[in-house]
Amino acid sequence: MAEFTAKDVMALREQTGAGMMDCKRALVDADGDMTKAAELLRERGIAKAAKRASKIAAEGVVYALVEGNTGVLLEVNCESDFVAKGEKFLSLVNAIAKQIAATKSATLEELLASDLEGRTVETFVQEQVAVIGEKISVRRFKLYESAGLIETYIHMGGTMGVMLNFACEANEVTKELAHNIALHVAFAKPTYMSAADVSEETIAKEKEILKKEVINEGKPEAIAEKIVLGKVKKFYEENCLMDQKFVKDDKVSIAQLIAEANKKSPVTLKEFCFFVRGEGLEKKNEDLSEEVAKQVEAMKK
Repeated sequence: MAEFTAKDVMALREQTGAGMMDCKRALVDADGDMTKAAELLRERGIAKAAKRASKIAAEGVVYALVEGNTGVLLEVNCESDFVAKGEKFLSLVNAIAKQIAATKSATLEELLASDLEGRTVETFVQEQVAVIGEKISVRRFKLYESAGLIETYIHMGGTMGVMLNFACEANEVTKELAHNIALHVAFAKPTYMSAADVSEETIAKEKEILKKEVINEGKPEAIAEKIVLGKVKKFYEENCLMDQKFVKDDKVSIAQLIAEANKKSPVTLKEFCFFVRGEGLEKKNEDLSEEVAKQVEAMKK
């Protein structure tokens, strides 16, 4: 029998939205392989969504900073919402964002080892942990340097952040376009810039899964290929920013929106990124009585 735990079943359920028993059966059939189990659920039509809204499972903020031609998108986590809204925590986040902009750090390791007023950033964070009283983790960041326009958007006080890099002049036309696309990215959460950025391997795998799904729905194999082609087109429309329908006007795609702006002022979207706070992290959630019992038991040892 396949080896997996109840935690694996729960994780698969969170990923796919399928029922507990369906997840358990899929894990059995996949010999405990989570990726294969997720594919089986999709093939069986139980988990049809190619992607899902990310579960937010940790506190903290996603923070954006633009200084001159440098933009920073940063996520820093803490344990409680109370601390995340506090001045000391936000001051720490701002200091780290400024450090990234100043040092042009390429990796988290490089950032944490960089000098900040006579000590490393890692030591600075540890000092603040002692002051604030909660575990603080600098999780990830993105740095853009631009000769054009950098646009950022922070949603609901730091639950999500978006950053875009445009090659253009900063004027009314490009600023409005940049703001609209930033809002769109926050809503639509694209995975790729365009269809050209999706690997052949990814599409081949998607087609394989979609074909099995269509056949399992009872469609003849002779027409399955045509149905799959339509579904792949929809995959691009759902996952590729340029192919997505603009959230404020579903009659135009993002590519068309940019093309329209180009008639007034030359503009190109070079890159984009977004962070969802706590995405993929597991939040500690223990009953108070259990925590007290654990502490009492520990004192006995």
